[in-house]
Amino acid sequence: MPPSAAQTIIEHALRENRRVLLEPEAKNICRAYNMPTPEFSVATSPREAAEVAEEVGFPVVLKIVSVDILHKTEANGVLLDLKSRQDVEEGYQRVVDNAMAYNGNAQLEGVLVQHMAPKGVEVIVGGLRDSQFGPTILFGLGGIFVEVLKDATFRVAPLTDLDSREMIREIQSYPVLKGVRGQGPADEVAIAGILQAASRVMMENASIEQMDLNPIMIYGSGANIVDARMILGAS
Repeated sequence: MPPSAAQTIIEHALRENRRVLLEPEAKNICRAYNMPTPEFSVATSPREAAEVAEEVGFPVVLKIVSVDILHKTEANGVLLDLKSRQDVEEGYQRVVDNAMAYNGNAQLEGVLVQHMAPKGVEVIVGGLRDSQFGPTILFGLGGIFVEVLKDATFRVAPLTDLDSREMIREIQSYPVLKGVRGQGPADEVAIAGILQAASRVMMENASIEQMDLNPIMIYGSGANIVDARMILGAS
């Protein structure tokens, strides 16, 4: 999927008067820029969901896909760590029922079936189109480090390789990435690659106002963008 595919996805959303991209759309933009995501596909029936689960590999995560349900967790529209066809078929119906109970008028596009990425060090990469500085990129460790400790760093795009490496090493929690309590060092090359790809996304797609790749699982070798959210500017 070439980077030009991102514009096709964005144009489709704008034609539907949507400012928030669906998760599969955001993940496909990540893929268009060679950012790593777990294998996934959208299913529209319990049987199809089970077939997709076998293709992407167990265990899997199920997430409701709807333009009318942006906060999937609030709607109980997410199920984790499903390990069999039966679990997936029953889970598909459960997340659909939960979504309709949350919003009976919701338009459902189906259910995202995604391989459940192994745990790693969680980081966040964000993008924001600042009114003064233009596209800016954020990096930090996930969870409490960003939410409570506000431990994050920013750069104005475009990012060079040096920018990316500096961002990684200037957060206060960088020692976590170097490895603690018997855990080996995280793959800083993979992180830098995602930062630079995120910079390209923001530079080359002026309609994207905000991007949130969170969490990203970082391993000793490689990474996985587990969740992705992108918001378009007002048209």
